[in-house]
Amino acid sequence: MDRIIFHIDVNNAFLSWTAIYLLEHGYKEDIRKIPSIIGGEEKERRGIVLAKSPIAKKFGIVTAEPIYQAKKKCPNLQVFPANHEWYRIESHKFKEYLKQYSPVIEEFSIDECFVDMTGTNYLYKNYIELAHKIKNEIKEKFGFTVNVGIGNNKLCAKMASDFEKPDKVHTLFKDEIVTKLWPLDVKNLFMVGKKTASELYKINVHTVEELAHTNIKKLEKIFKKQAKYLKNASWGIDDSEVSEANYHRSISISTTETFPHDIDDEEKLKNYLLVQTEKVTRELREKNKYANTVAVIYKDKNFNSYSAQEKLKNPTNETKIIYNKVIEILDKSFKKQPLRLIGVRLSDLCEQKNEQLTIFELSNKIEDNSSIQKTIDELNKKFGSDLIIPASLKMIAKENKEKS
Repeated sequence: MDRIIFHIDVNNAFLSWTAIYLLEHGYKEDIRKIPSIIGGEEKERRGIVLAKSPIAKKFGIVTAEPIYQAKKKCPNLQVFPANHEWYRIESHKFKEYLKQYSPVIEEFSIDECFVDMTGTNYLYKNYIELAHKIKNEIKEKFGFTVNVGIGNNKLCAKMASDFEKPDKVHTLFKDEIVTKLWPLDVKNLFMVGKKTASELYKINVHTVEELAHTNIKKLEKIFKKQAKYLKNASWGIDDSEVSEANYHRSISISTTETFPHDIDDEEKLKNYLLVQTEKVTRELREKNKYANTVAVIYKDKNFNSYSAQEKLKNPTNETKIIYNKVIEILDKSFKKQPLRLIGVRLSDLCEQKNEQLTIFELSNKIEDNSSIQKTIDELNKKFGSDLIIPASLKMIAKENKEKS
């Protein structure tokens, strides 16, 4: 029996969910119908566009560009802050609603998920009609729109949901690979980034069909282990299961930021890393997890990516300890070349500290600051993403500056 997988993706989630929040709290305009964006802090030109309205898009505004640049394109642009706590509430309601149709759901991100409908044909005779029903009910019940992609595996369902937006249902079944998947540019194939697409173009592979008919040995010379995925994906092959564990077995938490201009000033990089570390450790604490491994992610001005990671002595979710390790990694691994992106990744996550302290460390261990950390997290959640950074972290940043 063929599998039936739905991929359900909220259209323009951050902007839509912010619009709903504002309307429910007395705001008179639907920001989806005006030139508007969701953006980060504008201080020191660091704020970037996280989401944009359809009207803002018409002005040429794109995701991840600096807010000051977006305002030049559209002087009457309205900027609204992200509301991550509200997004989590909306995401939870959306996914709880889907459980009435199938218990097998995998969260792929905060605003999208896979639903395994295999074996439910005795309940639902027409899956396309069911997808339309789900799409329309979400719109009526929650006030935002979704796309639903249907396929015989996760890859095809995900590709289908991206075909045309918003508020659409699309299919990509195995008998539609030739007509719907193969004509696409390889850059549109799931998990193919700019660098991979660029390398494929160099060997005269521009469409998914051309990739499907490229010799695997030729691909392996360039893409090594990734070659097998590329070949399978071009034929719509994906055997991975829809599993709740795939999401909740958090293998890592990360955040990155693309700069409005290339940066090689280490002090500026450390400031970015300070904010990023506070963000990922806050998420770690929200999930009641601890990290064993810390990594710093780099992308230079030529789009070359590299990273460096180190194990922690003990698993932790304390910002101060992890930030110290981040700076240690930066000092060892930064290649002194201008960067267009930097980030922090925490991995090897676990649910217990399992600290191994020496007698000296035990005798000098200060009172657990988890309650203070929790209070700071709650204040940041309520009043802004990075409003409060502990004084101890600011002191670390100052000390690092004086050392350099």
